Amino acid sequence: MLQFLDLFGFLSVILRASALSLSAVVVGGVIFRFFVARGPLASGAQRVLIFSGFALAIVQLFYVLANSEILSASAGLPLVAVAGASYFIWGCSSAIAACTIGILAAKTGSRIGLLGILCAGIILSAEVATSHAAARLDEQTILIVATAAHQASAAAWIGGLPYLLLTLRSCDDVLQAASVCRRFSRLAVVSVSLLFAAGLVLSKLYIGDASGLYGTTYGIMVAAKVLLFGLILLLGSLNFRLIRNRSGSDIRWLKQLRRISEAEIGIGITVILAAASLTSQPPAIDLTKNRVSLSTIARRMAPQVPRMSTPPLSTLSPSTRELWKRQHSSNVDTIQTYIPGQEPSVPPTEGDIAWSEYNHHWAGLIVLVMGVLAAFARYRRFAYAKHWPLAFIGLAVFLLVRADPENWPLGPNGFWESFTSADVAQHRLFVLLIVLFAVFEWGVQTRRLTSRRAALVFPAICCAGGALLLTHTHAVTNIVEELLAELTHLPLALLAVLAGWARWLEIRVPMASRIPAKITACTWPISFVLIGVVLLLYREA
Repeated sequence: MLQFLDLFGFLSVILRASALSLSAVVVGGVIFRFFVARGPLASGAQRVLIFSGFALAIVQLFYVLANSEILSASAGLPLVAVAGASYFIWGCSSAIAACTIGILAAKTGSRIGLLGILCAGIILSAEVATSHAAARLDEQTILIVATAAHQASAAAWIGGLPYLLLTLRSCDDVLQAASVCRRFSRLAVVSVSLLFAAGLVLSKLYIGDASGLYGTTYGIMVAAKVLLFGLILLLGSLNFRLIRNRSGSDIRWLKQLRRISEAEIGIGITVILAAASLTSQPPAIDLTKNRVSLSTIARRMAPQVPRMSTPPLSTLSPSTRELWKRQHSSNVDTIQTYIPGQEPSVPPTEGDIAWSEYNHHWAGLIVLVMGVLAAFARYRRFAYAKHWPLAFIGLAVFLLVRADPENWPLGPNGFWESFTSADVAQHRLFVLLIVLFAVFEWGVQTRRLTSRRAALVFPAICCAGGALLLTHTHAVTNIVEELLAELTHLPLALLAVLAGWARWLEIRVPMASRIPAKITACTWPISFVLIGVVLLLYREA
């Protein structure tokens, strides 16, 4: 149970993100069925609606059970006693509604009717009822309305995109495909407008002023969402131009539209993941104290010479896990706060700070070199630069050994025991991702792997790594330090997402579209260079 508590903080964000993503796809499918398809869904789209409906039901039930187990164990309540809680009622209602949509789509050929609309409304109501809006005492009505509009619009736009791609794949002719695209384009324009307006209302009521935007973790997470939203809008505008400027029976525009829409979907899911991470943060307007000032941010971000020499292990703080064990074994009678997924922390020593900065700076140097080599690898005279992905193996080994000095192989915590810490589990997962795309991308760059699917492994893992980094959390014992850490991690996450989807589009967009291909081909190496620069500028003091 203790290990489950340790991982629950991270697990709850992943479950929340999965529920939000699947809700968008399920509700988006219902909206697409009535406003775009205007009839039974295509077979591929129907399968997506069936799968997402049942998957959402499973995720919601697991989320309810996990929360109930945590509440029961921590408060000493029987499971029956938590059945009347709001999260329990709405979670179960959403699961039943999602399962109903899945059954309707399977049995009636996606003719889901009014019952499907009702179920989609229940799913949206469940998301709103378990959001910040329902918990507020001030401005509750307008917050609930804005949240509902925000999530419904995201579902119609981002959740409807998979159905658009699968419908276009089954269209008999170009004219039919163009008609479907025009209807979805009108729906998307309305959705984007409503999404933007609702977002402004929520930002005003949750953030308040400029200091809440840059001085709190909630604020900078919202800023990250806005940047990703702008990127999706850019891709959407490209698709809008393709639809408007299409010519006669030429089908090249249709293929390019489908490829760009893939990136729209992926970045949209990343935005939903960021939204799920926001639910674990208090709104900025509630944090009137301990906000970080611009002068503090400027001092922390001021460039300094990178730290390239390692401090000795003896200068590091004792293992927090060992301190926690000693405290509990000694039965110290003190009241303490426990947050699932986060271990008790002690103020870092100069050695701790030096150790962390050394790790970030060397990692930044490696990534910077890789970005430069990746840019030169496009030219024949620099053929050796095509081996740049192998440097990721060295980075992976470096991070495995150095990232968590309290754990194996340097610290007292064993290899398997270290995975009970959410931070360490995420670090080890990042190492695995690095090794995977190093092997695959090296094979692609050296043409040992010629499969188009193999080439997509690198951008897919870049995108997954960036999305996971958005969920990376830190101990909240020091709000200022938490924010300053996020100010480094969020740019890394955004650049990783940008690099991944730029490389994806470079591979997937038809070569006839030379201007987009040239732009995307330059974007992802530059993103890696910028990631290296951000890491080299990383500071903790």
